[in-house]
Amino acid sequence: MKVTYNWLKDFVDIKLPPQELADKLTMAGIEVSAIEEKHGDFVFDIEITSNRPDWLSVIGLAREVAAITGGKLKTGLRGKGQGLSRDLSLNPYRLTLNIEDEKDCPLYTAKIITGIKIGPSPEWMSKRLELVGLRSVNNIVDITNYCLFETGEPLHAFDLDKLSPGSITVRRARQGESITTIDDKLRILSSQALVIADDTKVVAVAGVMGGKNSEVTYSTKNILLEAAVFNPVIIRRSRQFLSLNSESSYRFERGVPAEVAQQASARAAELIIELAGGRLVLTKQQGVAKTKAKNIVLNLKSVDKLLGVNFKPTQIRQGLCALGFKVKTKSKNIFNVGVPEFRQDILIPEDLIEEIARVCGYQKVPITLPAIKPRVASYTAREEIAGIKNLLVNLGMNEVITYSLVDKSLLADFCSLEEGKIIEILNPMSEGQDVLRPTLIPSLATRVAFNLNRKQDYINIFEIADIYFWQKGNNEPKEEPALAIAFCGSRSLFSEHGSTRDNAGFLHVKGVLNALFENLKITGCRFLARQDNSPEIEVFINNDKVGRVMILSKGLLDKLDIKNRQVCLAEVSLERIFPLLRHKKIFKELPGYPSINRDISIVLKQDVSLEEVLEAVKQQAGLLLESIRVADFYKGKQIPSGFIGVTISCIFRSPERTLLESEVAPLHAQIIEFLAKKYEAKLR
Repeated sequence: MKVTYNWLKDFVDIKLPPQELADKLTMAGIEVSAIEEKHGDFVFDIEITSNRPDWLSVIGLAREVAAITGGKLKTGLRGKGQGLSRDLSLNPYRLTLNIEDEKDCPLYTAKIITGIKIGPSPEWMSKRLELVGLRSVNNIVDITNYCLFETGEPLHAFDLDKLSPGSITVRRARQGESITTIDDKLRILSSQALVIADDTKVVAVAGVMGGKNSEVTYSTKNILLEAAVFNPVIIRRSRQFLSLNSESSYRFERGVPAEVAQQASARAAELIIELAGGRLVLTKQQGVAKTKAKNIVLNLKSVDKLLGVNFKPTQIRQGLCALGFKVKTKSKNIFNVGVPEFRQDILIPEDLIEEIARVCGYQKVPITLPAIKPRVASYTAREEIAGIKNLLVNLGMNEVITYSLVDKSLLADFCSLEEGKIIEILNPMSEGQDVLRPTLIPSLATRVAFNLNRKQDYINIFEIADIYFWQKGNNEPKEEPALAIAFCGSRSLFSEHGSTRDNAGFLHVKGVLNALFENLKITGCRFLARQDNSPEIEVFINNDKVGRVMILSKGLLDKLDIKNRQVCLAEVSLERIFPLLRHKKIFKELPGYPSINRDISIVLKQDVSLEEVLEAVKQQAGLLLESIRVADFYKGKQIPSGFIGVTISCIFRSPERTLLESEVAPLHAQIIEFLAKKYEAKLR
């Protein structure tokens, strides 16, 4: 939107220089993006937000200038129709207005002015139009454009003698109708388009552009002046369908109040009579001229609470009144605020408070730190899941999303299909989607196969989704969130005989789960082999089973068409671990004394539980043992069949003093002797 400094001064006395005025407007939310000095005036290029169509006019911007600067908006301008009189004795016209659907066109006004003389516009008008980016055409067209910029209401003048006498109808376009618009282009109309038509033809695309067949030219003697209110949605659809932009459609799409339409029509009629001669012989109107007034109750205490500024009631009243609101005192600290029709964006009390801040000055709002009140932290399941997802992504994993429906025959390879537990679909859409999955593992296994078959060598994925099953003891279905992880390394992990060469996949998945539990402050995690010789490893938190880890067998890999690879998967019930989460962080002092590290490399029987070994070492070492872990694990030619090589790393430290070698050496020897006696371990 372009407006000139001197044009604004027609409506409000401005004592500020142009640049200072531009700064004040910008601070009030009316961004002046550029100022250009041209022909003795200053042109402001203003960015108008979509919710403020009232700023798409000189009067609307002048109202803001008056409110911001403390000036007074001039109300004595022409444009309210006081100077208009109809010469009925010279009226040979009979005109009927028809609106097919008042939802499309709430208001349509028409004025017939006869005996005009078309000619060039006066210099002051053509100069102003040029400054805001419009070229001068003739006095009638220029007046409609001038009033459009001045009031914000698009107007259109028809050559009355080119219209079929009788009636003007506002309706939707008929199938097959077309019109040549004033830009000399033939346009085929859609049935969604709103048009203005006489008794025989379409004469304008409503709110967008007039037709060539009724255009005002230098031979025009009599005109019909249109001012209307159209449905913004209909105008937008018409404009988009025709790929046609205009100053009129830009404003109609954002909404024009009926009050402004009437004022603009009167203002244009006065200018036409003044600059082109002629007589006003007929005024017709169809539709609703006024809308129901909107009132908002404003509690002044809420202004202080929201803005942090104790504005006086007189300041608030003056600011709102300057912007066109009608303010009445309802009771102490309560205002009843009447919202003007042109402020369609004002809906709730907070909108009024924003206006108070704008007009009184954002700079008066003090800079303060927000009050941070301590509270007991609580997290929803959705927040917990989001945190888990972020952690897994930070560990280098990729999230996948798979279907909740799976193939029943494939599901049987991953879990037992207990009678009455699996939820089957009565009318499945396809053969491979007939069961609601009670586990996520089959879905991730198929995704691993899918990616391997597309030359993706390294797969490290996870999914968090609901699983479904019938509850034991009643006939109700249940769904609960679960986490599944799948890993396939970048190298072959199967020998030619089909046996695994190492446990890298299991160790990777175990490491991910350990990192997850550690981050969630869950302690007591254990990985235990099942007692039924199943290849699965069960995951326990203390004594509660929360999940499982499995390496796919050769048979399952063949079924999934995975060649010579190791695939490890894990699944954890999030519903079971949510109650165990601890968000409270406990900090402890960093060690003040150095540690002593000792490694123990031994050969153990393969069926010995390493977890049991580590717990036994902790008991033997006593309080000086700070931490213990498996540093290395080996199976190969140098280790006898049925045995494994393990390196256990121990860290000793005292919180009170520096340990001596003479204190640690006996403990180290005691641990080795214990392992040899208890587990028949041999040093490597």
